[in-house]
Amino acid sequence: MKKISFVSLCLLLVASVDGAQSRPNVLFIALDDLNDWIEPLGGHPQAKTPNLTRLADMGVLFSNAHCPAPACNPSRSAIFSGRSPHISGMYSNRQKMREIMPDAELLPKYFSRHGYWSGGSGKMLHYFIDARSWDEYYPDKESEDPFPPHMPWGDRPKSLPRGGPWQYVETDWHAFDVSDDAFGGDSKVADYVGAKLMEEHDQPFFLACGIYRPHEPWFVPKKYFDLFPLEDVQLPPGYKSDDLDDLPEMGKTTGPNRYFDHIREQGQWRHGIQAYLASIAYADAMLGRVLDALDRSPHKDNTIVVMWSDHGWHLGEKQHWQKFTMWRAVTRIPFIVVVPPGVPGLPEGTRAGSVRAQPVNLLSLFPTLTELCGLPAKADNDGPSLVPLLKNPSASWPHVSVTYGGKPGTIGLSDLGWRYIRYSNGDEELYNVDTDPFEWTNLAPKAAYRAKLEELRAKAPTEFEPYIPASAGSLTALPWSALSDGVEAPPSKPDGNSFDVFFFSERGSDTLLFRVRETGDLEPFGKIAAGAQSRQSTRPGEVWQISDTNERPLGYFVVDDRSARAMIPGE
Repeated sequence: MKKISFVSLCLLLVASVDGAQSRPNVLFIALDDLNDWIEPLGGHPQAKTPNLTRLADMGVLFSNAHCPAPACNPSRSAIFSGRSPHISGMYSNRQKMREIMPDAELLPKYFSRHGYWSGGSGKMLHYFIDARSWDEYYPDKESEDPFPPHMPWGDRPKSLPRGGPWQYVETDWHAFDVSDDAFGGDSKVADYVGAKLMEEHDQPFFLACGIYRPHEPWFVPKKYFDLFPLEDVQLPPGYKSDDLDDLPEMGKTTGPNRYFDHIREQGQWRHGIQAYLASIAYADAMLGRVLDALDRSPHKDNTIVVMWSDHGWHLGEKQHWQKFTMWRAVTRIPFIVVVPPGVPGLPEGTRAGSVRAQPVNLLSLFPTLTELCGLPAKADNDGPSLVPLLKNPSASWPHVSVTYGGKPGTIGLSDLGWRYIRYSNGDEELYNVDTDPFEWTNLAPKAAYRAKLEELRAKAPTEFEPYIPASAGSLTALPWSALSDGVEAPPSKPDGNSFDVFFFSERGSDTLLFRVRETGDLEPFGKIAAGAQSRQSTRPGEVWQISDTNERPLGYFVVDDRSARAMIPGE
């Protein structure tokens, strides 16, 4: 075996250290639930986002970027793992990432394993931190709670009465007359990230900044509401009252939801739009804090900046409020990349103020960043690197961008100038977004567009991993209400779609399960053995009573708006 001299070994070590030191840093910024209502994308004419405009002016804005999934959990899981939902089986908020992908190496861990320091703050994954993937986090990573403290909200709801147990409790808005610092939350995230940017580092860093707004509740300081006087607030440009008329049955079912009807019934539509615009403006201001810190930092000229949102949001378009659909209002997201000169994968850096219109997906973040930073490619990444587009706006780009719905087989496919939607039952929609950016005219049934429909069908995936629900033990626990002698459980008020609740008994003796009818009468559902569990289909607002084997009431659970576990306490 050939021997390496001491001098050669030293030169190799120096070269290795120099290579590590020359690697760029990564500032990885997420804004939650942000649609295209930002100045660079023009989604709403009244949006005020000077810092997003500032960032877009620094690098490349992808104007046809789409999320991997129209919900936080599957979208963020795909971004951080590099795995597509239809391959991983991670489709919805009701699943658990580490149950579906127990061994997936996430983006920060991959960077850490290749010589980077990986830290972050705020919401990056879906309501957990995944401590094993980070070197440091704020709040403390072992807590698995990514949210810094904020001012107390006080009595709730603030503005929008809850229409029933079907309604997500956070769907609400309010202007707090406090400063950004007194408000807390995202300001603390921005300050932590800014402080890390100001520090000297012995290693290149991967630094994540998870700004929670404009996620619900739309609670932000009053000065951001004041930017949008209520009487001047414009309705969404994409709203059309008869927009559902030409949709297939599944589209007509997906579009209208109770949130939008309830908000209009309460006279709160314009208020909600004001609150969303205010929340965007607040998130933009927090982004500005981070960018200011970067400008002052010693890392200004050696840091890649990436800004993205996990998905968009409906505010009445398609008669819908919230997310979860395949339409462009949800799939299209802000996505900006700034690359300084001198990085291994793009020595010339990005051209300031440039735009790319090719269809891209956030699944490409993982392979793009590893290539830019000169790291080995991760073998199981499912998206193509965007480096060719960053180098050359006219580069060949044969790819489409696919967003995956909550059921295997449901997709929204984005191509250059076109969008194709296919539901799990086979229903289809087709839109020319060059002439119809709000997807008002479904071309799928028209014979003149049969060739285009066939072309996009051929580009769509055909195989999907099955949906695996979360294990019962990982679900949110319902509160237990004990019953004393002579006190009865309240009657059920079912309102909403059905799902499963899992009853777990911690008692040393058997119990009886009853559904409390709307009349207050009890409907028996059998016995739960000591230490056993029972699975029941139920609806929001239903009440389930637990009694001993002598039918003496012990307590009850009130079902909320999602699948959960109900722990029957021991004696």
